[in-house]
Amino acid sequence: MTMQQLIVGAAFAGAGALVVSGVALAQQPKFDFGKREYTSNCAACHGVTGKGDGPYNEYLKKTPSDLTVLAKANKGVFPYQNTYEIIDGRKAVAAHGPRDMPIWGNDYSVMAAGHYLEVPYDPEAFVRNRIMALIDYIGRLQAK
Repeated sequence: MTMQQLIVGAAFAGAGALVVSGVALAQQPKFDFGKREYTSNCAACHGVTGKGDGPYNEYLKKTPSDLTVLAKANKGVFPYQNTYEIIDGRKAVAAHGPRDMPIWGNDYSVMAAGHYLEVPYDPEAFVRNRIMALIDYIGRLQAK
């Protein structure tokens, strides 16, 4: 076998490995970052389905909101900005009274600081990405 034949054979073998690994990757389940955030941070109070029936409810003063009807309560339009501000929680709204829900904007900022110890980062981008992932998932929970 000549050197040229070996090189061509190796190239075909490499291409075949790429195709096989590409097929294997395509068959892996899609990762849902928003669902992971929701399950980790919201489901304990709002419930797995978002209806406000989480296992922590017996410890809360007030039943958490049913997140599946946010659009319905807003004339069929999902309230992105309002939902963002509620999740972020760093902007106090006096008319809403005391806040029972965690201030996720602060929690995510602290998380970012621990995650990016030795590299420059924008903590607001970290917070925004987490909250937008949550909002995307909550938007998908809306009742049809």
